[in-house]
Amino acid sequence: VVYNKKTGQIVTGLKKENFGIFEDGVKQEISNFSTPDSPITVTLVLEYSKWTEMFGRAGSGGFEPGVYESIRPVAQFLTQFIKPPNDYASVIAFDMRPTPITDFTNDPQRIRQTIDLLLRNSPAFRENNLYDAMKFALVGGRGDSVVLENNESSKSEYGGMVSVKSKRRAIILVASGIDTFSRINYGEARKIVQEAGIPLYIISTGNLFFKRYESYLPATDSISGMPGRLTFLQAKNAMNTFAKESGGMHFEMTFESEAPQYLQTINALLRSQYSLSYDLVAKHEPGKKYKLEVKVDVDGDGTYEDKQYVVQHRPFILTPGPPSDKKKDKKG
Repeated sequence: VVYNKKTGQIVTGLKKENFGIFEDGVKQEISNFSTPDSPITVTLVLEYSKWTEMFGRAGSGGFEPGVYESIRPVAQFLTQFIKPPNDYASVIAFDMRPTPITDFTNDPQRIRQTIDLLLRNSPAFRENNLYDAMKFALVGGRGDSVVLENNESSKSEYGGMVSVKSKRRAIILVASGIDTFSRINYGEARKIVQEAGIPLYIISTGNLFFKRYESYLPATDSISGMPGRLTFLQAKNAMNTFAKESGGMHFEMTFESEAPQYLQTINALLRSQYSLSYDLVAKHEPGKKYKLEVKVDVDGDGTYEDKQYVVQHRPFILTPGPPSDKKKDKKG
């Protein structure tokens, strides 16, 4: 996506000749260029825990369930921006584990059922296993069966966004950024994001709570489990990193009235993507990072306009390494 640094206006109508791709500083020959049709495929991942409930009360003043702070942006995106027959969305809610609410759909009735289910239930656990939920949404795995499909088994295999054959894919994450005890750590989650190549558009919740009560919070987590100031700051930095390294964007929501503008921006960015690729001249080493730069010459005068325009893209390519062999030879 290309947009003006000062105005934020998205630039459309560009051609292959307007772009340059550089890998580790070396210009590459663009082998494929397209502006895919507008349909989008997204997975909306929302934090749905007792911490979500508590953080959200800072915005509502206790007049409505605090978890609405997370539900509202998801409901607005589903109802306003997913248009049949070609757009598709799935929804995953997480606390101590990720639970798919609906698989990919554009059926208005299924979307309504998803929103109603989230609204009429209440969070059951305090834990926020964010990194596990991100991994599940991106690469899938075995987990809870899709709630609205009434499967006989409580567990099923889930494919994840990387297995979806769509030109415009994205994860929209609505969460505080705080992780309590995921099975994978921050570094592992970061590597999964880097390898997946799926943009993450993140709407951070809990910011109004932090700004309102920052002076009352201890520097580190309290004995009761209440997150301290450092935990909130680490969560913010993690969200910034996930968004940047995936080629997405991070929106730090303080007031609920900001959400509609964020969602409009996400929708516009998703539907204005250019698709560029190049053929590898030299073989990539497994597990090694290669710096990626995409530059644009909007007016076609032969000069890249880095100071005036932003090209939103992945900052590097990470070639997946070989699977680690965890089996040890048994000694007799």
